[in-house]
Amino acid sequence: MKNILVPVGSSKNAVSHLQYAVDFAESFGAKVFVVQIYNVFTKAGTMIKVDHIIQRESLEFLKNLVAKVDTKNVEVVVKSLKGHLVDTLELACKTADIDLLLIEPRTNSISDDVYLGKTSGRIIKQTDIPALIVPEGYKFKSINRILMAVKSAIIKKKNVLNPLRAIQKHFKAEVNLLLVKTPYYNDGDFKVIDDLSEIITNQSTTENATTFQGVLKNLDSINPDMLCVVRRKRGFFTKKWEKNEIMKKDFSSAIPVLVLKGLK
Repeated sequence: MKNILVPVGSSKNAVSHLQYAVDFAESFGAKVFVVQIYNVFTKAGTMIKVDHIIQRESLEFLKNLVAKVDTKNVEVVVKSLKGHLVDTLELACKTADIDLLLIEPRTNSISDDVYLGKTSGRIIKQTDIPALIVPEGYKFKSINRILMAVKSAIIKKKNVLNPLRAIQKHFKAEVNLLLVKTPYYNDGDFKVIDDLSEIITNQSTTENATTFQGVLKNLDSINPDMLCVVRRKRGFFTKKWEKNEIMKKDFSSAIPVLVLKGLK
């Protein structure tokens, strides 16, 4: 875990979130990239001037934000980037060789009934970058137990497990694999290959209508410090991911949620 990217909005939680990112990065000896993305729609002939003003104000905002955080010995790089959110984030991550995004649930000031706001939800839903969703106001602490919930353990893509492997190895964490048998279960879904079995400490199965329900059923007994789920077209949060905004009545987590890109 060498490079961590933190997209920043205008939420009241921005300072707390960035402090978590710095503390997390310090633990790994990683670099933090703090990024704000803007997109401008103006009349012809004024674009350059407006862009210059917005970029300057954005950089000043980021520098002031970083100044409010104890950066310790962590290298923090600030960038103001123009473009569409998803495309620009993916390009930035590729350019800076980013290992993990650290996302706050709500990057803008919105209703308390919302778990993931439109911006955060769009990042999780539309990008193919592993991300860690950190609850608002959450302070960094050692990760001793991880609950990984999947309805299929089939892994075909390379390096998908890298973020989980890095976190597990660094904290010497116990990884509890929960295989959730849903109505969409296929033969072979619970066959755990070596790459995954090398990481997990305990394995259990449950039968529920959705992966999410399986998590709820087993969360208290495992009492994890982190939840790990997989972003798939028809995976965890299937219906909830169909909208960028996710309400707390549908899902809420008091612990960080590591979202891996699709395993297949």
